[in-house]
Amino acid sequence: MAPAITLAAEAPTLSAANTGFMLICSALVMLMTPGLAFFYGGMVRVKSTLNMLMMSFISLGIVTVLWVLYGFSMAFGTDSASLVGWNSDWLGLSNIGLTELWDGYTIPVFVFLVFQLMFAIITPALISGALADRVKFTAWALFIALWVTIVYFPVAHWVWGTGGWAFELGVIDFAGGTAVHINAGAAALGVILVIGKRVGFKKDPMRPHSLPLVMLGAALLWFGWFGFNAGSWLGNDDGVGALMFVNTQVATGAAVLGWLAYEKIRHGAFTTLGAASGAVAGLVAITPSGGAVSPLGAIAIGVIAGVLCAMAVGLKYRFGYDDSLDVVGVHLVGGILGSLLIGFFATGKGQSDVAGLFYGGGLDQFWKQCAGVFGVLAYSLIVSAILAFLLDKTIGMRVSEDDEVAGIDQAEHAETAYDFSGAGGGAARTAVPATAPGATAQAASKKVDA
Repeated sequence: MAPAITLAAEAPTLSAANTGFMLICSALVMLMTPGLAFFYGGMVRVKSTLNMLMMSFISLGIVTVLWVLYGFSMAFGTDSASLVGWNSDWLGLSNIGLTELWDGYTIPVFVFLVFQLMFAIITPALISGALADRVKFTAWALFIALWVTIVYFPVAHWVWGTGGWAFELGVIDFAGGTAVHINAGAAALGVILVIGKRVGFKKDPMRPHSLPLVMLGAALLWFGWFGFNAGSWLGNDDGVGALMFVNTQVATGAAVLGWLAYEKIRHGAFTTLGAASGAVAGLVAITPSGGAVSPLGAIAIGVIAGVLCAMAVGLKYRFGYDDSLDVVGVHLVGGILGSLLIGFFATGKGQSDVAGLFYGGGLDQFWKQCAGVFGVLAYSLIVSAILAFLLDKTIGMRVSEDDEVAGIDQAEHAETAYDFSGAGGGAARTAVPATAPGATAQAASKKVDA
């Protein structure tokens, strides 16, 4: 009898299909940061609109440069003590071959690194929503540079880098429940506890100035999130990415319904802000879990996230922390829920054979999820608070009270979002009595920015 011949597994080869798919996904994730800017920009008052947009857009510049210089190496380089990576050949991205493949996959290293870059960009931008109306732009830019270096790059290594402690423990985070959303939400809480409340918090009305802008931003986020989530499987060879795509849609729709139902029962109305916020809550919660659960599990996760995040946004009034645009209530709480619920709803038929409690797997995975969740939360909260404290004591984190009241857009950017000087311009060509309705409307419009 002839001896059995064992063939070595074929090495992966570059897949044009997967490479093209991942480049598209990278572009979709990039679009999420401008989408977030619009979402946040519509939620603030008129006098803070441009500052809110800029707090997201500046991340595109700062994080991109740092990622090229050393960020990619820290996040995905050779592990050191399960805490951070490093690869000197990746500094400046100068020693990476055009067709060099990401280890174990069919896409080039350049494609993987640009996809992960978009995650690194949006994560600090998420924090900005908690700080609306009151932070110096220079201080914010410096905070981003320090925060991604000390917090995001190492945490990304913990969760996704080979050798990272959460990765080796078996914590499931498909697309960023811990590394992105809990990380950003905990950081937001740490910073606002240091810099304090806005002038007039719980006294003055601080309603969104443009709900259509909020809805536009939510729509762009929802659209881009398909790249964020489905792309995180890094290819389309086994159907897991397709499952994640479906679950992203399902959980988000369910979360919108859950949030609106709670809102109707609690406050008596279905609001557009509630619909947009519910969508984001569902997107956040399914981000870590969507590759491990079924579509029915995604519905459950979406409804739970929609209801509990809607409840959580009111905690700032009870406990007195000024989370301007509900980053803690949506991203921190939603990220925690989505990550922990894997321990109950994982089917063992998705991204891995790990099953949760409801599918006969016991609580083993739940405890692993707890370790990942609370490890990232504690580190990000504490380090972010320390960074904010040091910046506040050196260059100062906050604008002056007068600038905050007058409008941070004018103080920090020498611009305003809307030019009302031309409103009713046609009246200049035709005399209008002072008592005409148009005159009253024109006068009122000039007061909007206050």
